[in-house]
Amino acid sequence: MAREKKPVHRVQMTEGKRNIIHQLLEEYDIQSAEDIQDALKDLLGGTIKEMMEAEMDEHLGYEKSERYNSDDYRNGYKRKRVNSRYGSMEIEVPQDRKSTFEPQVVKKRQKDISDIDQKIISMYAKGMTTRQISETIEDIYGFETSEGFISDVTDKLLPQIEDWQNRPLDEIYPILYIDAIHYSVRDNGIIRKLAAYVILGINTEGKKEVLTIQVGDNESSKYWLSVLNELKNRGVKDILILCADGLTGIKEAISVAFPKIEYQRCIVHQVRNKLKYVPDKDRKAFATDLKTIYQASDEEKARQALDRVTEKWTSKYPNSMKRWYDNWDAITPIFKFSVDVRKVIYTTNAIESLNSTYRKLNRQRSVFPSDTALLKALYLATFEATKKWTTTIRNWGQIYGELSIMYEGRLPE
Repeated sequence: MAREKKPVHRVQMTEGKRNIIHQLLEEYDIQSAEDIQDALKDLLGGTIKEMMEAEMDEHLGYEKSERYNSDDYRNGYKRKRVNSRYGSMEIEVPQDRKSTFEPQVVKKRQKDISDIDQKIISMYAKGMTTRQISETIEDIYGFETSEGFISDVTDKLLPQIEDWQNRPLDEIYPILYIDAIHYSVRDNGIIRKLAAYVILGINTEGKKEVLTIQVGDNESSKYWLSVLNELKNRGVKDILILCADGLTGIKEAISVAFPKIEYQRCIVHQVRNKLKYVPDKDRKAFATDLKTIYQASDEEKARQALDRVTEKWTSKYPNSMKRWYDNWDAITPIFKFSVDVRKVIYTTNAIESLNSTYRKLNRQRSVFPSDTALLKALYLATFEATKKWTTTIRNWGQIYGELSIMYEGRLPE
């Protein structure tokens, strides 16, 4: 099917615009695109000054050329350097004797008039460091921005992050995923490894939603209980299935916070944890054999496949299948579901696509200067990644119906 072409927006050249261009060419010796930028910068400064003059007229109650019996009057100009889309420039700000004038076109203490904040945040969201952002802005706009200034700009996100972390959640999430990505963070001159725990939910409409991001370094039942209790405090009353890797203390925390949850060990991690110890020459064959376990039609056949795989590979890799037996009770829940439901639970495509975005941060930044800097980067990366999350999970109607039967009375009809 041919892709529909988007209409091209053409700027209408009016007579007024032609006159402005002719005057611009007469006033300035324009020979290049750079000359146009310089001319526009000059005009911008003049325009801002005229606008502030009009603001001063309104503030004092009379125009510059008028005489007026008042104890407040114009008191010259103060030069101020600001950053614009055309580079750094100086503007003249009118002053009054009482210093009560509050200009609006360029406010007091405002040093930037180019919407640079949003540009900085956008670059930060893409994983650029404060130094890289500073260098990029200087290359593009021709003015310097310190790393401290950029950090101050992104710090404006912190209240927004706090609001997002505390927003109300749905009462029921049929499926929840917890996964961790590890980052290097500087703490008082020492580089530590911190885990960012991402909690992703599938809501009753079959849409993905990041519920929270927690940055920490100590997994324990107490830690996970506090995380799950936070979800409860934000309105979550029930979760049907929680899919996660072998997080220390998670099972104990679940039994207290949400006793009815079905805990499903993440099959993707289960497989990866085994394959990373298998040499390349055997990895493909080993992975194919593992599929016979988690793709079996029922639990009994899966257990038979587990025994066969263990017998085949034990001589070469003695402890390769031990964790499958140790975690069998948390692996088996998937076998009571159809293929459609299993795919949603064990392939974790929903969270894997999100994790690919988070991993880019690791490639772009070897070390984060603080855990706050990490949280800001994760928050922005999350919103970049989730902009297109508007569709429902494939075959969600059928999946929801099956879950409604399996967990009778726990999902809204």
